[in-house]
Amino acid sequence: MSVERWAFQRPMPLLFMTIDIITLFPEICRAPLDESMMKRAQEKNLLDLRIHNLRDWTTDKHHVVDDAPFGGGQGMVMKPEPIFAAVEDLKGRVSTLNPQLSTKVLLMSPAGRRLDQKMAKELSDQSHLIIVCGHYEGVDHRVIEHLVDLEISIGDYVLTNGAIAAVVMVDAVVRLLPGVLGHEQSAVDDSFSSGLLEAPQYTRPAEFRGWKIPDVLLSGNHAEIAAWRKEQALKRTRKNRPELLEGNRARSG
Repeated sequence: MSVERWAFQRPMPLLFMTIDIITLFPEICRAPLDESMMKRAQEKNLLDLRIHNLRDWTTDKHHVVDDAPFGGGQGMVMKPEPIFAAVEDLKGRVSTLNPQLSTKVLLMSPAGRRLDQKMAKELSDQSHLIIVCGHYEGVDHRVIEHLVDLEISIGDYVLTNGAIAAVVMVDAVVRLLPGVLGHEQSAVDDSFSSGLLEAPQYTRPAEFRGWKIPDVLLSGNHAEIAAWRKEQALKRTRKNRPELLEGNRARSG
C-alpha cells in the first residue's frame, strides 16, 4: 500500500491547493514536478502534490487495471473499478480533514476540452484536484459519465499516456497560484493571459553580432515601451496564431 495514500497530515494554509495524480506511471510525474517552480510551490506549502499508482486500488493478486473492450476492437480499456475506488478514497480522505473542501475530478484524454490559459486560471481557483491519467485505448466510459467532472486534452495529438499531459497541466495551473512565481506580474504578462502572444523580450548586450535591440527599450519612456509591446504582441499573434485574434473579435462582438 502506498504511503502517499495516508499522508494527509500537513495543515492547510490560506492559499493551499491539493493535487492528487492517479497514474500507472508515477515516476513520469515525479521528476518534472519536483523541480523549479513546482518544487518551490511545495516547499512554500502552497501546493500539496501527491502522486499515486492506480494499481494500489486493485483487489486481485495481479493488480489488473485493464481488459478487452466489449464489441471487439484493438487495444485494451482501463477498468472502472480501480479508478472509482481511487477517486472515492482520495475524495473521502480530503473531506475528512476539511469537509468544506471541494474536489474537481479531471481526466487527461485526447477527447477532452483543449487546455488553454483561461482554463488553467479557472482550475487554479480550485482547492482540490484529482487528476486521472488515461492509458491504453482509454477508460471505461462509465468513469466519464459518473465520476469525472471534466475531460482535458493538451492538444490535438496522442501521447503514450496521460501522465505526460498531467505534468503539463499541473505546471500550467500551479504557476498561477499566488506566491509561486517570483513576481506576481509574471503570470499577468504571460502569453495568452491577455488573449495575445507575449511581446518580444531582449536582454544584454544591447548589440549582438550587429543586431541591436529596438531603441524604444532604451528610452526610459514607460508609456512608449508599453505601446510598443502591445503593437509587437499584436504583430506576433497575427503572424503565429491568427486564430487568437479571430477568437478575440468573436468574443467582443
